[in-house]
Amino acid sequence: MTSATQSMAQTAAEFGLKPDEYDLILRRLGREPNLVELGVFSVMWSEHCSYKSSRRHLSKFPTTGPKVICGPGENAGVIDIGDGQACIFKMESHNHPSFIEPYQGAATGVGGIMRDVFTMGARP
Repeated sequence: MTSATQSMAQTAAEFGLKPDEYDLILRRLGREPNLVELGVFSVMWSEHCSYKSSRRHLSKFPTTGPKVICGPGENAGVIDIGDGQACIFKMESHNHPSFIEPYQGAATGVGGIMRDVFTMGARP
């Protein structure tokens, strides 16, 4: 928790926000955030929700083309590999290990991957 002597910028750093992200929050709000707002920003801009560290790498993959059956979105991506077969790809930021949390999150990560792959297999 923040103490009376600790600045919100220090709290933001403890919440995992980088100085440039905190500056962006200040610009967007036009003021210093309160503790609840800071918590919301830190969660929504986390690796789990926004793929902070992996987005630049994921953007290198093609998302459209003659072999792309279903591009990126809420579920898994599907690629035609020929001979009437397809390959389904899925990535979860909270799978083990992740950039931010190398030890926890395996069950939710694997569960999310399985759910999204099964969802793609059930498509008409």
